[in-house]
Amino acid sequence: MEQTIDPTLGPVLARTGDERAVLESFLDFHRAVLLRKLRGLSDADAGRRLVPSATTLAGLVKHLTLVERYWFPTLLTPGPGDVYLTSEEDAVASFTLGEQDSVAALTEAYERACARSRAAAASFDLDHVVPHPQLGEVSLRWILVHMIEETARHAGHADILRELTDGESGAL
Repeated sequence: MEQTIDPTLGPVLARTGDERAVLESFLDFHRAVLLRKLRGLSDADAGRRLVPSATTLAGLVKHLTLVERYWFPTLLTPGPGDVYLTSEEDAVASFTLGEQDSVAALTEAYERACARSRAAAASFDLDHVVPHPQLGEVSLRWILVHMIEETARHAGHADILRELTDGESGAL
């Protein structure tokens, strides 16, 4: 049986686009997949631990919200108080849920962070280089590729956790 590919998916639409369009469409696709994994879940289900680590669906979204902030606005367009966190404690805290971390609040925060990331990136060409506290320098191109990898990896984790939660699986 021949399967068709949804022609409205961003990566499909950008299949003959320039480098930036391809990179941005893949990142936006994986961002959307992550949020689809939360759709229809209660706060309790989204925050439930289903694997030996402390990883939860809600925790993945909280983590990627912080990752968006660090890799785009904090590096590209830092404002007062923007600090790139590098400690192991900060990494663990980025997945840790608090009372205020409902599915709705986490979704809204992630969507805002992604919009802010898009706006920060739009101001620079792919060859723009910024200092990074651990790596020396990174280009916007490198940041986009890294964020595709990071977001896709965690979207895959989210897919497994969602399947363990209620049997739902698949990217779409």
